[in-house]
Amino acid sequence: MSKISIIVAVDHNMAIGFQNKLLFWLPNDLKRFKALTTGNTIIMGRKTFESLPKGALPNRRNIVLSSNPKTECPGAEVFTSLEDALKQCRADEKIYIMGGESVYRQAMPIADELCLTEIDASAPQADAFFPTVDAGIWQEKSREVHPSDEKHLCPYAFVNYVRK
Repeated sequence: MSKISIIVAVDHNMAIGFQNKLLFWLPNDLKRFKALTTGNTIIMGRKTFESLPKGALPNRRNIVLSSNPKTECPGAEVFTSLEDALKQCRADEKIYIMGGESVYRQAMPIADELCLTEIDASAPQADAFFPTVDAGIWQEKSREVHPSDEKHLCPYAFVNYVRK
């Protein structure tokens, strides 16, 4: 069975986006995302794919979920359900679920790991949210705290959770 990880940045209210854009610009979060996902499989919804500035992310297997089977996403494979996409993944593939909200909700019950960037702030506006991380299901494995600096306007932490 493939290892399924969810990767996401959340604010105090578990907000993840507004109008199909990230809420905070954190260069170290983007570096961590690239380091973790490069060489692996990423699964995202169509709107998340459309939000990528240069389309499919390089050096990764890009999978897009769309209810429309005729959707075309250059550089990515398209499936109509998370279940169908996962059936096409090899047992040794490392899979990262990278959004959006509905894809995260579908993946929470089957994910093995959460790779969160917990941002110590609240976005002024948000229209997409991550599900609550239930302490009865998830156990914190590691936490790396970072203060704000000239490139990061608010403190944040890289927090990994594993299923209990």
